[in-house]
Amino acid sequence: MKHMLKGNSVTVRYGSHTAVDDLSFTLEQGQWLMLVGPNGAGKSTLIEAIAQGVPYTGRIELEGRDARAYKPAQLARKVGVLSQRHSVNYAYTVEEVVQLGRYAHTRRLFGGGDDEGEERVEQALERTGLNGMRRASVLTLSGGELQRVFLAQLFAQAPQVLLLDEPANHLDLVYQKQIFSIIREWLAQPGRAVLSVVHDLSLARAYGTHAVLMHHGRCVSQGPLDGVLTPENLQQVYGMDVYGWMQSLLKKWQAP
Repeated sequence: MKHMLKGNSVTVRYGSHTAVDDLSFTLEQGQWLMLVGPNGAGKSTLIEAIAQGVPYTGRIELEGRDARAYKPAQLARKVGVLSQRHSVNYAYTVEEVVQLGRYAHTRRLFGGGDDEGEERVEQALERTGLNGMRRASVLTLSGGELQRVFLAQLFAQAPQVLLLDEPANHLDLVYQKQIFSIIREWLAQPGRAVLSVVHDLSLARAYGTHAVLMHHGRCVSQGPLDGVLTPENLQQVYGMDVYGWMQSLLKKWQAP
């Protein structure tokens, strides 16, 4: 059986420091796999390795093929990456930034030959609710609006797998809900899967289907979400009663 994404004994080292240590995982169609764990667990480094951004040992497979065998444009047609923050220094319009997502699909050096490009861009703008600001300069947007622009760029890219590194960590609650809800709608279509780094365990529980719980670069537990985020596993990794803490916070929101 071909998994959409599979890692076998993935290890990333920076000198004497091992950031990801002999970690294996699988991602199937329709799954939203949450990478969870404390700071320094190796979650973002694993995302970088999957995206072929850092050297690693072991093997990462994309649809049964070694990810290292893909040329950059080929990989971009399969996998899209959304990071926490974006540096924007030029007054591109929203539409122009979204159009950049089609670069991997052009057949000529300086663009062109992308038969589906216009339609994909329109669909991406519509899905992310950006039609009304398509002519606006990205330099004028709020953080939440800008993150939606880069999510639209990712949708225009038309990958099958999304890799998300804390996509809403720095955003207000309303934008967190928007981003995660838009991604869940995208995932509902067949032939798609999502893998994301999330620090907020409440968001992981609300949107994830599966999880990999990491600590010091290693996998402590993985599988369906409820079987991973157990009181015992979280106590082992975080060194505290996470369930008790979350329940005490929830009580503060209950009506008197």
